[in-house]
Amino acid sequence: MTEHTHFVEIRHAQKSYGALEVLKDISLNVERGQIVGIIGSSGSGKSTLLRAINDLDPLTGGEVWLDGIQVNKSLPHRQYEKHINAMRQQIGMVFQHFNLFPHMTVRENVAMAPKLLKEISKEEANQLAAEQLDHVGMLERIDYYPSQLSGGQKQRVAIARALAMKPKLMLFDEATSALDPELVEEVNQVMKKLAEEHMTMIIVTHEMDFAASVCDRVLFMDKGVVVEEGPPEVVLENPSQKRTREFLRKHIEGAS
Repeated sequence: MTEHTHFVEIRHAQKSYGALEVLKDISLNVERGQIVGIIGSSGSGKSTLLRAINDLDPLTGGEVWLDGIQVNKSLPHRQYEKHINAMRQQIGMVFQHFNLFPHMTVRENVAMAPKLLKEISKEEANQLAAEQLDHVGMLERIDYYPSQLSGGQKQRVAIARALAMKPKLMLFDEATSALDPELVEEVNQVMKKLAEEHMTMIIVTHEMDFAASVCDRVLFMDKGVVVEEGPPEVVLENPSQKRTREFLRKHIEGAS
């Protein structure tokens, strides 16, 4: 049995859909409190890798470990369900689309999972919701419905909802890409605040400036492999790999 010393470990991750290989033998470690950014073109495998961490998109081969426990264990169905639900409570995930329940208020959206999964009282869950909404600057909208919020506000509520479970790890999958440009910064500010609080985060992003200012490490993925990784000032400003340089050049051209 190999010793697992890293907070998050991805070992030889492989993912295929039939003949299409989306992830090709990816190994990656993330330490507690570290913020790792993943960049790359559409279809490079970034989101697939992120979704494999909480087994939303199960790997074809390889292992994912969180804090010394294997996430993607092979278990009989009933045991697996129990195991993965417990693991997912420790992994907060924020998607591109907010997936808030339209018929519930902001407070109810955030309080629902802790109430159900942590089996706490309605009062405790509401208190927890208020704390997390305050954390993301949305307390004054606590009794609003999602239809009354802007995209940036909805995404901040989605972050509060993930934080309400007190996760050990936060995953962000292009959390700002569905937002109007002027709303992006308010969501980025929340993520920067979490970074200052040393929340362990893995962030798939297309925003190079954000990755440069927030991430401890940046990975560039292309065609299912990690082409290059290192500190943002190296990967984003002085990459050693031709594929990384081409991607960044196209990205800058596309943004201008």
